[in-house]
Amino acid sequence: MIARIAPAAAALLAAAVSLVPPAARADASPGQPAPAFTLRDTAGRNVSLADFRGRTVVLEWTNPGCPFVRKHYVSGNLPALQSKYAAGGVVWLAVNSTNPDHADYLAPAALSKALKDWGAAPGAVLMDPDGTAGRAYGARTTPQMWVIDAQGTIRFAGGIDDRRSANPEDVKGARNHVAAALDDLAAGRPVATASAPPYGCSVKYR
Repeated sequence: MIARIAPAAAALLAAAVSLVPPAARADASPGQPAPAFTLRDTAGRNVSLADFRGRTVVLEWTNPGCPFVRKHYVSGNLPALQSKYAAGGVVWLAVNSTNPDHADYLAPAALSKALKDWGAAPGAVLMDPDGTAGRAYGARTTPQMWVIDAQGTIRFAGGIDDRRSANPEDVKGARNHVAAALDDLAAGRPVATASAPPYGCSVKYR
């Protein structure tokens, strides 16, 4: 059974939501072109957003040291989403903008192993140690999500769901905004919820 987080600890975790470095505040919003980037994945290969033009792309900002990230992995939520939508042709990219001097930083091999140990199945895990991509998108928290359509336009940005907690049990019954956006796109519908407040730990920029 997954233990619930004590109220005092929960309050500290909730406070992390507001600890957003001012440099992270850009504006990659729904309806805008997705900022271009080229990053190295954990295997040392260059991966560009432009490589996936013509396909739907999900960007997931991640940091395994964050309790909110752990919530969505240990519950099986993110691995299930990654596998389900990859089977339908969606490209899922996990991005880590943790700076190398921070205690949460994991070198590429260690980051890849941490996510694989949780059953993660993104198309690639990308390293953004100088925070260039994170700042271009205005990534504030881990996790934080963007859904980009086949034309390169952002269709969703924000928190993964409507349960702003670090408790894995709260995944049950949550409204998953990313899944809803992907389903709307696949059905040719306008995305009903195009943005949602991000929540989680602050991105550990340099």
